[in-house]
Amino acid sequence: MRVIRLFLSAVTMVLVSVVSSAVVADDAVVRPGDTAWLMTSTALVLFMTIPGLALFYAGMVRAKNAVSVMMQCFAIAGLVSILWVLYGYSFVFGGRGALWGGLDKLFLSGVTRGSVTGTVPEVVFMVYQMAFAIITPAIIVGAFAERMKFSAMLWFMGIWFTVVYAPIAHWVWGDGGWLREMGVLDFAGGTVVHINAGIAGLVAALVLGPRRGYPTAPMPPNNLVYTVIGASILWVGWFGFNGGSALAADGFAGMAVAVTQISAAAAALSWMFTEWIVFRRPSVLGIASGAVAGLVVITPAAGVASPMGALGLGATAGLVCFFAATWLKQRLAYDDALDVFGVHAVSGILGALLTGVVASPILDGTGFANGIDTLGGQVLVQLIGVGVTVCYTAALTFIILELVDAMVGLRVREQEEAVGLDMAIHNERAYNLMKS
Repeated sequence: MRVIRLFLSAVTMVLVSVVSSAVVADDAVVRPGDTAWLMTSTALVLFMTIPGLALFYAGMVRAKNAVSVMMQCFAIAGLVSILWVLYGYSFVFGGRGALWGGLDKLFLSGVTRGSVTGTVPEVVFMVYQMAFAIITPAIIVGAFAERMKFSAMLWFMGIWFTVVYAPIAHWVWGDGGWLREMGVLDFAGGTVVHINAGIAGLVAALVLGPRRGYPTAPMPPNNLVYTVIGASILWVGWFGFNGGSALAADGFAGMAVAVTQISAAAAALSWMFTEWIVFRRPSVLGIASGAVAGLVVITPAAGVASPMGALGLGATAGLVCFFAATWLKQRLAYDDALDVFGVHAVSGILGALLTGVVASPILDGTGFANGIDTLGGQVLVQLIGVGVTVCYTAALTFIILELVDAMVGLRVREQEEAVGLDMAIHNERAYNLMKS
């Protein structure tokens, strides 16, 4: 009996040891620090859209349209959240494929409390990527502000998210995506988010045509305080945008946050000083726009750039985007109301191409994509990624706009535009100045 008891005791100890080891191993898969950082980053990225982007845009339009752009941003947040849950997450991250992720995770099938992505719960990763899917179409709003029907906007955004955002996101970020396999570097969305939205915005502005009275009638921002508050929220939120894309609370996330700050600061000052020289005075709208340009340009490179690389990227973006939003816009005579193309597309393209440069170990970058061993090779791959995104987005956006125009009409009536979308569509005002 004593031998049997000793044997059972030994077996019990072995089983306890095995189970304990399994628990430790399971616990090691999900790291609480990484999870906490990604949950915080998720909140920061959503905060960038509502209220950040909503305030940024609301301050730049005329007072009679301030509510409308805020309403559009808010509605997009709701619409894209539901579409992401129904099929968007599956299309982008559902499985391995060159063109899409498949249908395996429709309605979030298999996304449970126990499923894991990397070192974080999959449900946290899912919501984090949802926040990216929300802000991308919301950025487009600034290009056609003050003239698109609300119903048309909802149709356009729903279709655009499905056939433009989801495929490109999978190509660049998804498992097996063909641009990812080619070696395109896009750490946090320079291609997927900013080039994508900026090109779509330009096409929308061209298809809808200029606002009534543009460019002769004065259309100054109605509230620059809102715009600066919105830009400030974007700046802070961008730490989650770029830092969170490391999907871990580690040195990569820390460096991504550092280079984000450096690039934004450099671009803000670059735009400000350029404007000061050209127009003889610096403006708060200019410095805020410059900061956003700097945030955009570092986004694809945040995982590979060194601090000095970020400084160069930001300074270049502030200068280039200033001329894109002023001289180029006037020269080509397109009415991109809030400079979505001039800031997001131009800075996004610049950042995507220069990612291949700042990734070079010679500039203290972390190196090129697997299988690429030269700066020229990486830049060429980046150029292909940019070209594919520009062409695909431009073509599909045009088709979607024509489809929506045939369905419900794109543009508000001339009288509604004159009154303002706030009253004409929503029967609300941003400011009630009547004395009670």
